[in-house]
Amino acid sequence: MVQYNFKKMTVVPNGKDFIDIILSRTQRQTPTVVHKGYAISRLRQFYMRKVKYTQQNFHEKLSTIVDEFPRLDDIHPFYGDLLHVLYNKDHYKLALGQINTARNLIGKISKDYVKLLKYGDSLYRCKCLKVAALGRMCTVIKRIGPSLAYLEQIRQHMARLPSIDPNTRTILICGYPNVGKSSFINKITRADVDVQPYAFTTKSLFVGHTDYKYLRYQVIDTPGILDRPFEDRNIIEMCSITALAHLRAAVLFFLDISGSCGYSIAQQAALFHSIKSLFMNKPLIIVCNKTDLQPLDGISEEDKKLVAEMKSEAMKTVIGQGGEATNDDGVLLTMSTLTEEGVIAVKNAACDRLLNQRVELKMKSKKINDCLNRFHVAMPKPRDNKERPPCIPQAVIEAKIKQAAEKEKRQTERDLENENGGAGVYSASLKKHYILANDEWKEDVMPEILDGHNVYDFVDPDILHRLEELEREEGLRQEEEGDDFEMDGLELTPEEKKTLAAIRKKKSLLIQEHRIKKSTAESRPIVPRKFDKDREFTTKRMGRQLSKLGIDPSRAIERARSRSVSRGRKRERSVDRGDTDGGDAMEVDTPNKKQRMLSRSRSRSRSRPPTEVVPGEGFKDSNQKAKALQKARKSNKNRNKDARRGEADRVIPTLKPKHLFSGKRSIGKTQRPNALRISTASKSHLSPAFSLSRCFSTVLDGLKYASSHEWVKHEGSVATIGITDHAQDHLGEVVFVELPESGRSVSQGGSFGAVESVKATSDVNSPISGQVVEVNSKLTESPGLINSSPYEDGWMIKIKPSSPSELESLLGPKEYTKFCEEEDAAH
Repeated sequence: MVQYNFKKMTVVPNGKDFIDIILSRTQRQTPTVVHKGYAISRLRQFYMRKVKYTQQNFHEKLSTIVDEFPRLDDIHPFYGDLLHVLYNKDHYKLALGQINTARNLIGKISKDYVKLLKYGDSLYRCKCLKVAALGRMCTVIKRIGPSLAYLEQIRQHMARLPSIDPNTRTILICGYPNVGKSSFINKITRADVDVQPYAFTTKSLFVGHTDYKYLRYQVIDTPGILDRPFEDRNIIEMCSITALAHLRAAVLFFLDISGSCGYSIAQQAALFHSIKSLFMNKPLIIVCNKTDLQPLDGISEEDKKLVAEMKSEAMKTVIGQGGEATNDDGVLLTMSTLTEEGVIAVKNAACDRLLNQRVELKMKSKKINDCLNRFHVAMPKPRDNKERPPCIPQAVIEAKIKQAAEKEKRQTERDLENENGGAGVYSASLKKHYILANDEWKEDVMPEILDGHNVYDFVDPDILHRLEELEREEGLRQEEEGDDFEMDGLELTPEEKKTLAAIRKKKSLLIQEHRIKKSTAESRPIVPRKFDKDREFTTKRMGRQLSKLGIDPSRAIERARSRSVSRGRKRERSVDRGDTDGGDAMEVDTPNKKQRMLSRSRSRSRSRPPTEVVPGEGFKDSNQKAKALQKARKSNKNRNKDARRGEADRVIPTLKPKHLFSGKRSIGKTQRPNALRISTASKSHLSPAFSLSRCFSTVLDGLKYASSHEWVKHEGSVATIGITDHAQDHLGEVVFVELPESGRSVSQGGSFGAVESVKATSDVNSPISGQVVEVNSKLTESPGLINSSPYEDGWMIKIKPSSPSELESLLGPKEYTKFCEEEDAAH
């Protein structure tokens, strides 16, 4: 099946874009740094590589154009003549020839200049030869600019052509303009061709597809044809003539018998006889349309005679296909596209005629002999009159029985779902398969949570069986014990019952006391302070509860108070570290050293400032300890849970590398000038609005500055952000600015855009957090405003601050000036 997809053809750039694409690719893909100190062989190789690479790119691009455009001599004659009608094949071939010539010229230029570069004796000579080679290549491309523009127009038009397969089953509709051709294709296919009550609404070929007897048919609607000499026909009519001449199809010649199209039956018959040579060897059907306005029987005798002549011509095509002259079915048909009467009959007749012709042609071709030679039909002859019924083996019968049994298998839930309306209608019930003592229990709803417990944690399928075992075991145990006296029975007197209750109460108290003594300080749970916000767990309450249990609460209360570290408790007598007498007096009260330290620790508050020096820590004073703690905090890095950029990320930071931003210096000392050092002598000549440095970098008063060289101007509820004059001076000429969209949220220190200059590309960070309310759209067209007016016209975004307090952490004009001086001095 031959198909031509012109939509996949590569776009043909114009001459200027062509040169820009190739030269920029050469600049990106080849080395760019060369020094005069290199060996001459290395210099030659450097520039030879650029020339060769440029020639290869030109050759590949031009070869793609030449190869992708179809050759008129190699494609199907239908497409060849159609392209000739639409574009004039002479101009088409001339344009492609110029592209091919330019490709050869560029290859010759590259070859000549590579030879010259082999004998280049200096860096200057090699560079001049490279410039001359690339310049001559670009001149060749500029000369073929009109051809490139012409081919691009052809490519765009070819991409809009319908995809027609010349070899498939095709139905072709032709006739005068406005006879109902487009209405017919809209009825039998899914095509949407424009239909209007005036002539030449259809100006090109339109394709639709229909199905008949499980086969796909291609239906082509052609523009209207007028009855005039071949030389006078325009491009629209020639498209129809080309399709009739080259496509093997069933032709439907539409005839408007009502005359509403503006042409009489005689004029339409004259057109039919003038183009009937194009109908040879093709199934032809005369379709009388618009019978709702004028029936075929109601036309005049002259018109009937003309229609009969056209029918006789159509019968010749039937005879040419091997049909009988008496069979005139499917040659002259009537229909009305408005009422759709006879539309399907016309379609079926055309498909039948076309299918019969294609089958007849295949039967007459030599290929059918190869197929027939492979078939041999054997008809056995009876050898006697004995009846031999068919014998089926037993294994086959058993297999069939087994298959039948498998078909009668139990229905699954999916089968039931399909039978009862599908998903969303049928709801599967898994409870119907439960095995319970009573079937009515299957649909009972079991609660998930009951009395604060998960019910399913207590569900045991064998609970009844275990209950029986427990009852049986309890019965056996009672039989073994015999008739012992019962403490809880009715045999006890009231006095004995009272004594028994007292004994059991005393026993429970002893058990609780034992448990309290057994618990250690490590295992005893400690209630945090935050837990007892409402002061529900107080010592008084604990004393009341212990008293109810029969335990003396005084020791527990005293122990809890001694462990309390609340600051509201009255301090006991303590030892002053500077008073030795107090220490002696304390030793008299508590001669034991351990008791003395314990009483000292209990008497003083537990909390102390972190910088207080404790003996034995090894610090000279509190200042030294504070510095040590600060260094310890800085050494402990928090985990990067926010995926922020760290020192391990391979990115170029927003620093200003010296090798990119330091140019040639004038005669003098080698130290870089301090960019923002303000001369004291010149301060009296400066206006109070701004300050000027020796490098002409400006720092305005009334603004806030970030260490990454951005400024902020806060006015009311909106803050304006841009980059400083110092930053643009180091960047150089700005050629592109990337800005965020309005409504985007930015965070302090986070990147919201980028500035690209002739030297490098740098990220722009937001000094404060907030939401973008406006961006400077002028920077998209004129990025140079950042160089000419960084503080006024060159602002970048305006945001609504979410935390205005962040402005306090930014630098003022003096601090930023000092920061720039230190940064430049460090570089």
